Amino acid sequence: MSIYFKPEFQRNFGTWPLKGDTLHGAVEAAIKTGYRAFDTAQMYANEAELGNTLAASGLAREQFCVTTKVKPENFPVARFMSSVEGSLKALRLDRVDVLLLHWPPLDRDDLEPTLKLLEEARNRGFASNIGVSNFTSAMMRAAKSVVEAPLAVNQVEFHPLLNQEILIGATHETGIPLSAYCSLARGEVFRVPELAEIGRTYGKSAGQIALRWILQKGVVPITMSTNPANIRANFDIADFSLSSIDMWRIDELSKRNRRIVTRSVTEFAPDWD
Repeated sequence: MSIYFKPEFQRNFGTWPLKGDTLHGAVEAAIKTGYRAFDTAQMYANEAELGNTLAASGLAREQFCVTTKVKPENFPVARFMSSVEGSLKALRLDRVDVLLLHWPPLDRDDLEPTLKLLEEARNRGFASNIGVSNFTSAMMRAAKSVVEAPLAVNQVEFHPLLNQEILIGATHETGIPLSAYCSLARGEVFRVPELAEIGRTYGKSAGQIALRWILQKGVVPITMSTNPANIRANFDIADFSLSSIDMWRIDELSKRNRRIVTRSVTEFAPDWD
């Protein structure tokens, strides 16, 4: 079972693009709310701030889960391990719970050697679990064939306005679970009347309906807010379940296929399924 499917880690608090006091305040509020899983990355340039906040939180090490991600600039063998050691130092941890590749290598011929470096980082004790981000279904299958250790996750854009059934199928095929960034489609879910209507049935907001749909799809949502009320709302999705009819209604929304992270946003984006 993926670490993210432990009940205490099923809701993940993201930290991009937070920095400084803003990050400290948001993570403190998240901890107070009940979040115990936190997501960062070398690209975010906030690992040290997250590490300091967690160190000052009073939480025992076994009570929280930290995910960080190696940025593509550090994929070359000469930089990979030293960058991971730098992340550990910044986070004030002996090892991270989950270490991911942030993007597939730009040169797809580098996919196998980069995955091998990721596995070596685990074997050296730098990470308890390893995984990937932004991998297509073909890349998920390739990763499964290359890496001997279980892959804990493929972190991808996932929300009710985007059809990711191909990746869900790849999860069933490979055993690599998904986690969801852009879970609320950068706020677009709040402008979808169908989600608001379903929410009224359950006494929940459109955002909470979207997050519960993600969870019931077998995907762990990652959310970020600096507003304590929104942090609590994003966390408060465990006390209800969507009916099969409402799940189907939300599935229908995904036919809009509204993708946020495209090649125009980042050069690292692959040719998506």
